[in-house]
Formats: sequence, C-alpha cells, structure tokens
Amino acid sequence: MYYSNEIIDEVRSANDIVDVVSSYVKIQKKGANYMGLCPFHAEKSPSFSVSPGKQLFHCFGCGVGGDVIAFIRQYENYSFTEALTLLAKRANIELPQVSDNDRAKNDEKNIILEINKTAAKYFYENLLSKDGEIGLKYFKDRGLESRHITHFGLGFAKKTSNDLYQYLKGMGYSDDILKKSGLINIDEKGARDRFWNRVMFPIIDVNSRVIGFGGRVLGDGLPKYVNSPETLAFDKSRNLYGLNFAKRTRRDFFLVCEGYMDVIALHNAGFENAVASLGTALTPLHVKLISRYTKKVILTYDSDGAGVNAAKRAIPLLKEENLNVKVLSMAPYKDPDEFIKNLGSEEFQKRIDSADNAFLWEVEILKKDYNLNEPDERTNFYREVARMLSGFHEKLERENYTHAVAKRLMIEYNALFDMVNSFGNTAVSEKKNTSKENKKIDDGYTKAQGLLLTWMVEEVSLFNKISEYVSPENFSEGFYRDVAVKIFEKLRFGDLRFSNICDDYADDMEKQRLLSKILNTTLGTNLSDDEKKKAVTESILKIRQASLDEKSKNAKGIEEFQKIIEEQAILRKLHVDLG
Repeated sequence: MYYSNEIIDEVRSANDIVDVVSSYVKIQKKGANYMGLCPFHAEKSPSFSVSPGKQLFHCFGCGVGGDVIAFIRQYENYSFTEALTLLAKRANIELPQVSDNDRAKNDEKNIILEINKTAAKYFYENLLSKDGEIGLKYFKDRGLESRHITHFGLGFAKKTSNDLYQYLKGMGYSDDILKKSGLINIDEKGARDRFWNRVMFPIIDVNSRVIGFGGRVLGDGLPKYVNSPETLAFDKSRNLYGLNFAKRTRRDFFLVCEGYMDVIALHNAGFENAVASLGTALTPLHVKLISRYTKKVILTYDSDGAGVNAAKRAIPLLKEENLNVKVLSMAPYKDPDEFIKNLGSEEFQKRIDSADNAFLWEVEILKKDYNLNEPDERTNFYREVARMLSGFHEKLERENYTHAVAKRLMIEYNALFDMVNSFGNTAVSEKKNTSKENKKIDDGYTKAQGLLLTWMVEEVSLFNKISEYVSPENFSEGFYRDVAVKIFEKLRFGDLRFSNICDDYADDMEKQRLLSKILNTTLGTNLSDDEKKKAVTESILKIRQASLDEKSKNAKGIEEFQKIIEEQAILRKLHVDLG
C-alpha cells in the first residue's frame, strides 16, 4: 500500500517519539536524551537512547534504531503499513482510503492474514459438519466442550488433500499468494493442502489476527504435529500460543508449557495465564515477548526427559531477561492436561504454590547424575554445584543461593562458600584475560564519519565551513556515502529535517538501524566548544586521509598516483578553521 511522503511525515510529526516509546518502555531523561533498558535485547544497564531533538531511537547495545515508525514495527512485529495505521489512529489522522480496485497493491502480509482468517472459519465449520465428526470426537474425548472449541476457534482439515485449495481458489486467490500463505504446497505435481486429516489449532497473535496454524494428525500417522511454515504473517520465534488470552490475565505470572492442548487444558481449568511456544524451543524473542506482560514465569513442561531438557534450555534465557523463574513438578503425570484430568485444578494450584526455584530445581536435576553414596562422586557433585553458584555475579545473590543450597543439601555453609569463591576467583581472572585479548583497536574512521554527519545535522550553521574541506565523495563507499550525499544535498537546499532523512529509508529496517547509529555518534560528555571543534577537525583529517588511502589502492597509472601524492602533501599542510 502506497502513502505519500507528506502523509507519512504528518503521522510521524504527530507522534512524538518520547511519548510513544515511553508508553512501551520505562525511560528517564539523561541530559538531552532519554535512556532506558532496551526492549529488543536483554540488558541490565540502560543503553537504549531516545532523542526528542532528532526524533530517533537507538540502542548502543544491539544496534537497533530508527524513527517512531521503525520502533512500532520492531516492537509490535508490524509491517510498515500496520505501524503507520496504528500511529495515525493514535493521532486521530485519517489515512487515505484504499478502494477495492487497489486490492492488488495491498501488502502481501495483509492478504495472507485475510486468507488465514478465511481458512480458520472454514476449518471451524468443517469440524461442526458431518465430515468433521472424527475431529469433534477427538476433542470431546480430550474433555473439551463446545464453548472451549469456540473459544479457541478449533477446527478440522478434511481427509482430501486439496479441499482447502479448491475452496480458496473459488474465492479468487491466486496460486502465488496461496503458496506464500503456507497453507498450500504447489509444485510440478500440482497443488496440495499442507493440512489434511488433522484437527486444527489457529494461532492468534496479541492483536487477535490469525497468523498461522498447528495441525495434529488423527491416528498414528507422522509427523504427529505440523505447523505453518515461516511466512510474512507468521514468525514462530516471535509468537506464543494463547498469548492473545493470557495478556489479559489478572495473575502476576505466566505458565509456560509445551503444546496446544496443554494451554487449552490449563485455560479451561481456570489458568488463563498459560502460553506455549509454537513447535520450537523457547527463544530470546519469546522471552522478550513474555517480559512485556509479566516478570514471573513458572515452567510447566512435560515431566519426561525432553521436557526436562527444554526447561534447562529455557531457564538461562528467562534469567537473562531478569525474570523470576520457577519450575512446576508434574509427577507422576506427564503434562498439565494429564495432571488436571486426574487430580483437578485445585491440586494443580497447589503445585503452582510449591513450584521450585529454577536454580534449586537445576541442582536437584543435577543430583540425579551422581551416586552420592560414593565419596568421589559426592565431592564432584558439590564441586559442580559450587561452579554453578559462582555464576551469580552479585555478591549478595551468590551468598543467598549458597545458603539455600547448603540448607537443601544439608552440608556446611562455610565449606560450600569457600569452594564457590575458589571458582569465582578463577572465573574473574579468565574474564579479565579474555577481555584484554578480545579488545579491538578502532582506527577511528567509521566513528569519524558518523561524528561529522551528526555534527552537521545538529549544528547546521557549521555546514558551509565543513563542506569546504569534505564532500560526500570522501566518505566510504556504501551506506555512509549514501547518507552523506542526502545530508549534503538537503543542507544545501535548506531542507534538512530528521524526518525527511528517515523517509528515504522508510521501508528498510536495516538501513533505519544504520542511520540511527550514524546519527547517534557522540563526542562524549562535558566537552568544551574548543574540544568539540578539535574532535571534528581530527575527523575531517581522518576522513580525507582514508579517502586518499582508498584512492591509492585503486589508482591506475603514474598520473593518478602523482595526483594523490600532491593531495596528500596539501592535506599535511591543511589547517581547518571552524571559527
């Protein structure tokens, strides 16, 4: 969908980036900017900067950045059009209407969402038809009532392998878009439904849109579960099953489980705060999504080996995001669905209340690998526990957990504490050595380019003086030179605004990120005007020198070399006067 730059700029200008970002992220004023913890990666020290003057955000940790539209796109996982629409509604701006004739120009993602919604309704109606009796029986046998089926929009894919394809073709969708939707497989052999003879679970995002499907085979066929592939609408690492309901919970924690039926069983038992990852292990993006709604998580994975391993992988990800993590014991049953069927919701609540601290749970799991009746193995077990405890970097937290473990294992605190400290000292020493080895020496060229561009857009009055010494051709080929060309051009015509720089990269998130990085290059704090001018002068000289070095590498013939030598001689004598 196309919108003019004038409309885009009107929406952007009506949504102050500080106001928008602060409605999602806690930020505090620090000097000219606002700082907070980045919502796009785990961190403990704020590196996420929002500039009210530039109307840009930038994370100095992970590098993400851009304007207010880019922020909404990243945070909500929206397309450009969806982000613009949200911000337009926020500012009570009416976007131009798109007629039915313009449907072909619509964003493919929106068409796929439309197809998904149609397919979800079709699967639901199938389930309630004669053809769907086998699917309905499956759900009834699992203890679901009609209201549960309706609540989750459950459905059934018929036994014929092109049933959905024929239906969607009849509604006018092309083979190309049906293939891109992930619902239909099309090759030289023809078109086949991805889902057939399966009960269907529509996957609905936090904005109540059907973004994909999961399907469970009826009978003993394999694979048991099939999920939608990655599409423009569906990214399994960014979505959680049941989150569209769980986000409204009054409980202050989430139950994270493995499968669709676990979530449904927990919701039906009154635990509407249950979510599950979508056919994949929990990812950092899942954790980031969870952290938007709660700071407490109870893992309710299956009690088998696979479930234990999944919990062990999930715990460090959740802890990295500073979430409080506990693990619920399902024994003697395998999963939440089976547990609730046998013991009921009250007993499950008791298990929630007694859920084990994640670290102490890991210690108990570790203990199963050792024969504690053998002195050597007992010592090795304690040594491994001490190594785990040494991973707590804060002294008080480390001591608290050492006390808790000593009490749990019924061993002397001081002995365990000494062993923990021995591991801690070794780790600190190794970390320092690694830090020294990995420290990179920056030649300053990249920073010099960003610094000069930043200063030109912040101190427009200096452009005429700076442009006497540097031109866009002096910047490194690629994105820096591209940005330099645009900034020089806009400054010459007196039309420089941060928004119209962003407009040139509106649909490219990666370039928006690089642009925010370039325009957030800083000199440092508490520098005098003379010190700033000195830094800018040094940047001019570095850029000019690097430009000549690049020319010398590519020079052909004696005349070109002679010209470069002459320019280098001029540069050595150059005096930059910024006034």
